[in-house]
Amino acid sequence: MRARIYVTQPIAASAAKRLRAAARVTMNPDSSRPLPKKNLIAAVKKADILFPLLHDRVDRDVLAANPKLRAVCSMAITPDGIDVAEATARGIPVTVVPPIVGEATADLNFGLMIAVARRMREGDRLLRKGGFPGGQSNHLAGSAVSGKVLGLVGGGGRIGRAVAKRAHGFSMEVLYWGPRRKPERDEKDFGMAYVPFDELLKRSDFISLHPPLNGETRHMISDREFALMKPTAFIINTARGPIIDEAALIRALTRKHIAGAGLDVYEHEPKVATALRKMENVVLTPHMGSAVASLREVMANIVVDNVVALLDGTPPPNCVNAQVLER
Repeated sequence: MRARIYVTQPIAASAAKRLRAAARVTMNPDSSRPLPKKNLIAAVKKADILFPLLHDRVDRDVLAANPKLRAVCSMAITPDGIDVAEATARGIPVTVVPPIVGEATADLNFGLMIAVARRMREGDRLLRKGGFPGGQSNHLAGSAVSGKVLGLVGGGGRIGRAVAKRAHGFSMEVLYWGPRRKPERDEKDFGMAYVPFDELLKRSDFISLHPPLNGETRHMISDREFALMKPTAFIINTARGPIIDEAALIRALTRKHIAGAGLDVYEHEPKVATALRKMENVVLTPHMGSAVASLREVMANIVVDNVVALLDGTPPPNCVNAQVLER
């Protein structure tokens, strides 16, 4: 009997076609929201392999719903929403997509910078309400991006370097900080100057976050860090939501300790704090750094590669708990 695969949201047609050629596929047709937990549990009970997307939470309860579950093959870059320890204990391989989203995420990152600094959200809302400011001297006057100082936190990686590359097109000075300094040649190639963390926060007009989420980076931006920033500074986060203490961010924005924020990720995702949704100086996008049609198609097909490898009895190329394959 062919393996049964459950896909939690629609995927690119080319990937769906390949998947159906390899297995019996059931696909949730609703892409408007993550699958409710009870529905996910019900689906897992009838599946051999689960194909979740970014916002699906594959926790202990979901994994326990089917003792015969063979694998979880995710379309996310990191397994943040999957209880990998529980999957490993149960002998369930977990696969992800390799980090191929750097350029697309850097595009969005820079778009958020421009949108929040130039008050594009406010201008859009004004026009949709029938207004038009004309030549008023200071109406919707925002902040410049060109020639400003950009600080990349954890910015020595692929996405941070891609953002730095774009920043030079705007004649920006680029600072970066990370736990490990890059070789001098890399700094020169990407036009980045290494500075201590606190200095970066104090000097930067735009602070862009790029570290992985772990015990050390969770809430690494909180009240102390916001207090160091310029009142004219903007913070941009396309990395992971919990890197910012969201309550502290709301306090900083409310008290005008910083000028604004551009956010693609959230601490309690997919929930977005009501206070953030109401603020005009905050631009919000729904975790869409990789939301480029051609890229999403590539990502879906990589998941299919992982699935096909598992079905063929060969090691999948992107397994995060490869030790279970040796059992």
